[in-house]
Amino acid sequence: MTPGNAALSEDPALVRILDADGTLAPTPAAEPYLALIDGLADADLEGFYRDMAVIRAFDVQATNLQRQGQLALWPPSYGQEAAQVGSIRAARTQDHVFPSYREHVVTKIRGVDPIDIIRLMRGLTHGGWNPFDPKNGNTHIYTLVLGAQTLHATGLGMGLVFDGRCGTGDPERDEAVIVYYGDGASSQGDVHEAMVFAASYATPEVFFLQNNQWAISVPVATQSRSPLYQRGAGYGMPSIPVDGNDVLASWAVTRTALDEARAGKGPRAIEALTYRLGAHTTSDDPTKYRTSVEEESWLRRDPIARMKTYLLGRGASDAFFADVDAESEALADDIRVRTNALGGLERDTIFSHVYSEPHPLMQEQQRWLSDYEATFEGGAS
Repeated sequence: MTPGNAALSEDPALVRILDADGTLAPTPAAEPYLALIDGLADADLEGFYRDMAVIRAFDVQATNLQRQGQLALWPPSYGQEAAQVGSIRAARTQDHVFPSYREHVVTKIRGVDPIDIIRLMRGLTHGGWNPFDPKNGNTHIYTLVLGAQTLHATGLGMGLVFDGRCGTGDPERDEAVIVYYGDGASSQGDVHEAMVFAASYATPEVFFLQNNQWAISVPVATQSRSPLYQRGAGYGMPSIPVDGNDVLASWAVTRTALDEARAGKGPRAIEALTYRLGAHTTSDDPTKYRTSVEEESWLRRDPIARMKTYLLGRGASDAFFADVDAESEALADDIRVRTNALGGLERDTIFSHVYSEPHPLMQEQQRWLSDYEATFEGGAS
């Protein structure tokens, strides 16, 4: 475990429902959430596992595709599946989602075709998908500028307040916002400015921090001398630490926070204590800055293995797990086939949607590129 995290794992405020070995062992802080967990059907629990297992197969395939030269870059989500699945399954259809850049299962659950993430990382599109297309479930595009999405989310949350689209007392109509960011981004000024405005305007917003222990090569203990969840409390918003490798805890805490935010009680902050088992991105080599002992300690808390053990204890069948394995393999194969069929970038695409209206600078650059390519044999570079 990285320095400083032992203290958080023993923090009496930490919400954990499933222990690392998959047994039901709620912490005292989890008691208020147990009624929610009791209301989950077997199909819900198995759905959590399916979400996590399928997206890991996608993530591994995408990493392999990058290594094969099919993608420019890939940011793995390996190890963070429980934090993401639990939190996004807690959202309602009308809620608005602002991911960072490794929330692959978040976008998939909301309806985004995973090939759109591949297109983005291949460099074929500026954004990946249209956030205003209903099929994408109010999911905004990935943000590579650290922390910027928290400002976007807060701005939309302020709009919901101004327009009376939250706090009406109608949970079927009221809307909320959830925004994802990491421990590294939590040190950015954007995040703190977003929290200032969120608290001031009582936005219906949940700040969901995935503390995966490393801001590229900088450990969280260097970034902060105190637990990150305490920062939200400094802005007057309830802030809760949760075991981010426990999908049940992630779901229950986020469900409650979103319900409260949607009802007009203002913003909430959640710190999900998890771990990035893979590299920061495929351009990174984590062996340069962390030890195998640390990685192995977190592998023993793998969120998928934990949930599988719990489901087996409840009587889940071998047929269920075989079906999940088949679905995982099918998605990985489908993504590989469709990625290889994508082709290259159409030249004019890079000039589209830079500005909302036609712009003379873009037109000038487009003409220059056409003239330049005309100088090559065959008329193309």
